Amino acid sequence: MTAPLTPPHQPPHDPDWPPPPPPPLGPAGDPITAAEVVQGVVVTLASAVAGALLGVLWLNLAPRVLLISDGKGVYLRNSEGEQAIGADGTFVLLALAFGAVAALVVFLLRRKGGVPLVLGLALGGGLGSLLAWGIGTHFGPTADVVAHAKAVGPNVTFEAPLELNLGAAAMLAWPLAAMIVHLALTAVLGPRDPEPEPWDQPKPYTQGPGSH
Repeated sequence: MTAPLTPPHQPPHDPDWPPPPPPPLGPAGDPITAAEVVQGVVVTLASAVAGALLGVLWLNLAPRVLLISDGKGVYLRNSEGEQAIGADGTFVLLALAFGAVAALVVFLLRRKGGVPLVLGLALGGGLGSLLAWGIGTHFGPTADVVAHAKAVGPNVTFEAPLELNLGAAAMLAWPLAAMIVHLALTAVLGPRDPEPEPWDQPKPYTQGPGSH
């Protein structure tokens, strides 16, 4: 009859052998909970609603492009003006500020972060930008330039419709700023994973009295 062999990956039961290290703990690898998903949805909705404020600010702060009609055609009042670029720049700067503030607020309320919060900031920023663009273009000067020119008459200056020439690039300013600022705050000021406790080191081997 033979004694059972000790598996090669397990040391024999000996008080001189150190105990196995404790399993690693911390938020890394933890599954996404339902509460985190709800928080991400709330962040998305709040950011989207804040887009209305961005639209109002853009509508009131963006420089206007002035047009004039001679009765036959519509022309730029100042062909060398940079108002069109200024409108895009105003939107981008406001969107960057909104994204940074949104990330700061979310970080202060939920320092642990998490994937749902970052996705909520990104998706909410995109929706907020779309809402802001819609509000600015809808409540700004009419897009029917010809009808507007006929209504005001020839040789009368009027405002061109508010537009975003940068298009998708301007729409990405808010979500990109929100994600970058939130990730930076989490990396610098976020909670750290607890350090694993040191486990007993193996005792030095000493020869017994019968050893050679």
